[in-house]
Amino acid sequence: MKTKSLGTTGFEISPIVFGGNVFGWTLDEAASFRMLDALIDHGFTTIDTADVYSAWVEGNKGGESETILGKWFAARPGMREKVTLFTKVGSDMGGPGEKGLSKDWISKAIDLSLGRLKTDHVDLYFSHWPDDSVTHEETLGAYQDLLKAGKIRAIGASNYDYALLSSAQKAAKEKGLPAYQVLQPEYNLYDRDGFEGELRDLCIAENIGVVTYFSLAAGFLSGKYRSPEDLKGSKRGGMVEKYMNDRGMAIVKALTEVADAHGAKPAEVALAWLIARDGVTAPIASATSEGQLASFVKAAELRLAADEMTALTEAGAVEAAH
Repeated sequence: MKTKSLGTTGFEISPIVFGGNVFGWTLDEAASFRMLDALIDHGFTTIDTADVYSAWVEGNKGGESETILGKWFAARPGMREKVTLFTKVGSDMGGPGEKGLSKDWISKAIDLSLGRLKTDHVDLYFSHWPDDSVTHEETLGAYQDLLKAGKIRAIGASNYDYALLSSAQKAAKEKGLPAYQVLQPEYNLYDRDGFEGELRDLCIAENIGVVTYFSLAAGFLSGKYRSPEDLKGSKRGGMVEKYMNDRGMAIVKALTEVADAHGAKPAEVALAWLIARDGVTAPIASATSEGQLASFVKAAELRLAADEMTALTEAGAVEAAH
């Protein structure tokens, strides 16, 4: 499987990054192990998680995804060296001071993550959410210490807009601190305004790697949600509902037409569109079955014609014209 260079990190990553938010949520430990084994068997070696995954599940408190990954690494000697591992800091972990991007919390949070992950380093450590209560200098200074200690290998920013990322990069340059090397934005065929434009231009100009999340719009771009009836009983129903409008249906129609022409599935086409987009290194996507994982292989190999890319892009831009 052809890998892609991730900005200035020096990492070669899978064309699709596996989203570890499902571990401890829609997949229990045993199912997670099976999925991780299948992931490696299919040639995907890049995994994204976060300290807070999956605190939103009743009975969870955060750390479940990292803990499952750590148990899997421990049960598979030598596997940690094969995987490029992303995790994040900054979300609210529930305890006093256990959130944000302060130097104090970052220095504690990394050790907690490393303990759960049963590893001595994280390849890519993300600021999960902006924190306007601390300066870029404090946050980047904390990361500089972790880089020197060998606890992390590179840093990234998630959910940063153009103003925030550009000011962080400026602070890094002026203060001689490490700069963000990767951006993790919400971006897919439907949700485009947050990344396209000056933020994407900045990433391209500064060779900042980009790994997108919500790449399939909470599963809406799989094409299986076409009416309110389809949302009933779905764990993702509340997240998908906002896409059920004329623009969303136009995108699904375009996806279906392109998918039919390739003997592919709409989700595979949606991921292939992202893989081919200027400025995007790789999409993050999750799977809960080996069949979905097999779709990642097809998406990674799928090559869309220029007119197909245009049709998909224009279908997703309908609302912007109004």
